[in-house]
Amino acid sequence: MAFVGTFFAAAGRLAVRFRWAIVLAWVAGVVAAMALLPSLSSVTQSDNTSFLPASAPSQQAARLASPLQGATLTAVTVVAATSGGPLISADQLAIARLSGALSRVGRVAGVRDAGQSADARAEQLTVLAALAQSGGLATAQQASLVAGLRDVIRTTALPAGLVAHTAGTVATRVDNNATSTKTGGQVQWFSIIFVIALLIAVFRSALAPLIAVLPALIVVLVAERLTAEAAVHGLGVSQIASLLLIVLVLGAGTDYALFLMFRVREEMRAGLACHEAITRSVARVGETITFSAGVLIAALLSLAAASFSLYSGLAAPLAIAIALMLIAGLTLLPALLAICGPAAFWPSSVKPGGGRAGWWGAACARIVRRPVATLAAGLVVFCGLALASASYLAAGFGGPATAPAGSDSARGDALLARHFPQTAANPTIIVLRLRQPAWAAPASVAAAGRQLAAEPVFTSVSGPLNANGTALTAEQYAALYAAFGPPRAMTAAAAARLRPAELAAYQSYRASGSYVSADGRTISFATSLAAGSPASTAAAQAVPAVRAAAGRAARAAGAQASGVTGQAAFTYDVAQLSDGDLWTVIPIAIAVIAVLLALVLRSLIAPLYLIASVVLSYFAALGLTVLLFVNVAGQPGLTFILPFLLFVFLLALGEDYNILVMTRIREEAQRLPLRDAVGRALSVTGTTVTSAGLVLAGTFGVLAIVGSGSAGAQNVRTIVNVGVGLALGVLMDTFLVRTLLVPSAVVLIGRWNWWPSALYRARRAGAPQSGPGVPFTTVELLLNLATEGHGGRGAR
Repeated sequence: MAFVGTFFAAAGRLAVRFRWAIVLAWVAGVVAAMALLPSLSSVTQSDNTSFLPASAPSQQAARLASPLQGATLTAVTVVAATSGGPLISADQLAIARLSGALSRVGRVAGVRDAGQSADARAEQLTVLAALAQSGGLATAQQASLVAGLRDVIRTTALPAGLVAHTAGTVATRVDNNATSTKTGGQVQWFSIIFVIALLIAVFRSALAPLIAVLPALIVVLVAERLTAEAAVHGLGVSQIASLLLIVLVLGAGTDYALFLMFRVREEMRAGLACHEAITRSVARVGETITFSAGVLIAALLSLAAASFSLYSGLAAPLAIAIALMLIAGLTLLPALLAICGPAAFWPSSVKPGGGRAGWWGAACARIVRRPVATLAAGLVVFCGLALASASYLAAGFGGPATAPAGSDSARGDALLARHFPQTAANPTIIVLRLRQPAWAAPASVAAAGRQLAAEPVFTSVSGPLNANGTALTAEQYAALYAAFGPPRAMTAAAAARLRPAELAAYQSYRASGSYVSADGRTISFATSLAAGSPASTAAAQAVPAVRAAAGRAARAAGAQASGVTGQAAFTYDVAQLSDGDLWTVIPIAIAVIAVLLALVLRSLIAPLYLIASVVLSYFAALGLTVLLFVNVAGQPGLTFILPFLLFVFLLALGEDYNILVMTRIREEAQRLPLRDAVGRALSVTGTTVTSAGLVLAGTFGVLAIVGSGSAGAQNVRTIVNVGVGLALGVLMDTFLVRTLLVPSAVVLIGRWNWWPSALYRARRAGAPQSGPGVPFTTVELLLNLATEGHGGRGAR
C-alpha cells in the first residue's frame, strides 16, 4: 500500500502548488452550471403514484382506467363556481368562453365539460393535454401547462361572483413542486447556518468553518445542476433527491473537511509548516476520505437494484454528488487551506505544543480501558432498543397529495369538495372493463353498483348512475343515452330545451361522463372506505379486502377485468414493494462495503464486526424511533421509507467513522501496544468523530424542522420521521457505537483485528505489544476478561 500513500502525497503537493488554479476552476464550473443547466427541483416529480413499476396492481388498474381520460392525455380539472345562488345564463356563457380559451393553450388537445354540481352552483371542465407521461420532462410540461391555464383564467372576464380555479392531482402536484423548491432552499440555508455555528464552536475560529462548508456548498450547486441535466435526458430522479442531496452533501462533505482539517491542525501543532502539514495530512487522511466516499457511493449505487423508483432514483443523483464531494475534498479543500495558511484556524493556536485533546475522546479512551464492561453494557442497551423495532408498522404516503395552503389548487380543491364531494374526497376508485358499452347494458352497471354498496368495506359508492348525487335507474340511463348520445359528447346548450323537472336527471347523466369512457366500456366507481381516510395505515391494510370486493362487483356485472386505484391502493403497493427492495438492496450494499473495508483495513476480521455493529445500530435506532413516534406520540406507524434510508445511511456514513477511527488505530498500532494505540487514536479522533456526527445529525434535524413547517400536509409526517429517525441513528452511532463499542471490540480481539495483514504477522513475531505474543484463541479472550478487573493488559 506504499503506492497509495505516495499517490495521496502527490495529490496534496499538487493541491498546494496549484491552489489558485484549482479554486478558479471550481468557481468557473459553478458559474457555468448555474448559467447553463436547469435546477433539480424543476425536473423532479411530487406524484407519489409514479413510484411504482408497471407490474404493481395499482398501476395495472391505472392503465385499465386510462380510457376514462385518454391513454396518452393528461387531465387537469378547472372548476368554476358562484359565491351566491345557482349558475345563471351569463355565468354559463362565461364558462363557455373560458372553455374555448383554455382549449387554445399550448399542448391542450381538448376541453371536456364534466357537468354541473347537484346544487347547480358549480361546473367542472376537464382540460386534456398531450404531455410526457413520466420523468423530468413531464414535470416541466405540467408546470408550463398549469401556468398557462391560470393565465387564461386570470385574463378571462368572468361575471361578478363567479370564480374559477385549477384543481385536482396535476395542479396540486405543480404547486407542491413549487413548495418543495422553497423548502429545499430553506433546508439548504438553515443547514449551512447550523453547520457554521457548530464548527465555530468546534474550531474556535472564524474562518475554518467557512473553509469547511464552502466545498460542500459548491458541490451541492454543481451536483444539482448536473443531475437535473441528466434527468432532462431521461435519468430517473426520485422526488426526494433534492432534499436528501442537500443534507447528504453538507453532512458528508463537512465530515471529510473535518477529517482533513483536524489532521492539518494536529500536524501544525506537531511542528510542521502549513504547506507541509497540508501535504502530509492529505497523504495520511486522503485514503480515509477516499474509502469513506467509496463506501458511501457503493451503498448509494446499490439502490439502483431497487425496483421502487423512489429508491432507484436516488442512486445516480446522490452518487454523483458524493463523487464530486470526494474530488472537492482532495483538491478544493487543500487549496483553500493552502491559500489561507495558519490564518484558517485563527484565533485558535496552531503553534507547536498548542491546543488540547477534546474531552470526549479522552473520556472514551478511559472507558475503553474496561472493554468487557463497556461492550456488555452497550450490547444490553442496544439489543433492548433493537427488540422495540419488532413493533414497527409501515405507514406512509401514496397517490395524490394535499395542496399547499393558499395555493390556487388548494382553492380549487376546496370548491370541488364543496360542490362535487363524490369526486373530491380522495376516493378509492373501482374500475371495471365491460363487455359492451354502459348505455347498452345499464343493468350490468346497476348490478355492479349494488354489489359495491353491499360490501362492508365501503361507506359510500358513487358511479355512473349517481354521478352528481342524483340517482338514475338503468332505464333512465338508457333513455338519456337515446335522447342525448354519450355523456362525454354533451354540451350545456342541450339543457335549454328541457323542462325544470328534467334538469336534475339531465345533469346527473351529463356528469356521468367522468365515470364512463368515450366508448362506454370502461366505468369507474368512487368509494369511501370504512377503514377511514385513504391516507391512513388502516386504509392501506384494507386494500386486499377492497380488491376482493372489486372482483365480486366485476363478476356481478359480467365485466372482463377489474382494478382498484387511489391513495390507499398505491400506499399498500408501495409498502409491499419497499419491503421487498429492502431485502434486495441491503445484501448487495453489505457485500460491497465489506470488500471496501477489507481493502482499506487490510483485514478479513475487522469488517465482520464493523458491519455487525452497523446492523445492531440500525435496529436500535429503528427501535428508538418506534418508541418515540408510535408508543409515545401515538402515530399509527412510521413512514415506509424510514427503514430503508436509515439502513443505507447508517451503513454508509457509520463506516465513515469506522474507517477514520480504525485507520488511526492501525497507524498508532505500528508503534504502540494495541490498548495504548486505541487510547491514542480515540484521543486524537474523538473530537473529529463527535463533531462530524453532530454536524450530520444536525443537518437531518434541520430537515425535520424546516420540512415539517414547509411541506404539504401529506408529507409532513414523512419528513419528520425521516429527519428525526436519521438524526437519532447518527447520534447513537457516533457517541456510542464508533467511540465506545467498536474500540472495546478491537481491544478484546487483539492482533486478530489485522489478520491476515503484515501487522498481524509482525505482532505475532514480537512487535510492540502489551502482553505475550501468543496466537489469539478463546483462551486468550478469557485471559483478557479475567485480567481486566486486576489491571491486566491482555489485549494485543
